[in-house]
Amino acid sequence: QGQGEASARSTRMEGDCLSCIKYLMFIFNFFIFLGGAFLLGVGIWVLVDPTGFREIVAANPLLFTGVYAILVMGGMLFLLGFLGCCGAIRENKCLLLFFFMLILIIFLAELAVAILAFIFREHLTRDYFTKELKTHYQGSNSSDVFTSTWNAIMTTFDCCGVNSAEDFDDHSLFRRLNPSRLVPEVCCQRNDLMMSREECVKGIMPIRTKGCYSAVVDYFETYIYVAGALAIVVLTIELFAMVFAMCLFRGIQ
Repeated sequence: QGQGEASARSTRMEGDCLSCIKYLMFIFNFFIFLGGAFLLGVGIWVLVDPTGFREIVAANPLLFTGVYAILVMGGMLFLLGFLGCCGAIRENKCLLLFFFMLILIIFLAELAVAILAFIFREHLTRDYFTKELKTHYQGSNSSDVFTSTWNAIMTTFDCCGVNSAEDFDDHSLFRRLNPSRLVPEVCCQRNDLMMSREECVKGIMPIRTKGCYSAVVDYFETYIYVAGALAIVVLTIELFAMVFAMCLFRGIQ
């Protein structure tokens, strides 16, 4: 009889533990569901935003690919969060195993992206962008993809060059193609006081003085920290979700 009661208590404790894991997994997957919805929202916002990001993204193949990668990742997390919640509540072993394998793949992919971003972080330095601008930028009227991207950036962020208008010096491709101009037209301030664009490009009239590197960093500084913190939170949630999914899978009879 004593052994029977002990066995019953053990069974109840296992049931309570399994129930706790089930609801914890549901909570973690709900957060994954919200994270996927957030990524989808960010991707859609960048594509439809009227302030110039759409043009920048469309002109730059790397950004174009990145935005659609965010949309795909957000859609997968959105779907996985939903499947994880259903699998936890219904205690479906097949669904739980499917969920575990997919989220493991996503977790490893995100980790790989983070490692690659760290390895190639030197490609995001001020000197790197300055060198690229001097080597490839052609002018305001060029249809070149690189040039069009920079024109969109300078227009959107009201800036000129990477550091300043001095980036368009005698060593730059722009000055070799346009020897009579000190700055591209896109660097000219557009207001009622700037009556002559020709005087502006010759350096006679005032031009935008702030460099685009500082302008972009200042604009996105808060968002960069938020995105980094959010990425850490998402990876942690995914890790716990995988642990709970496997525990629940093994606990279901």
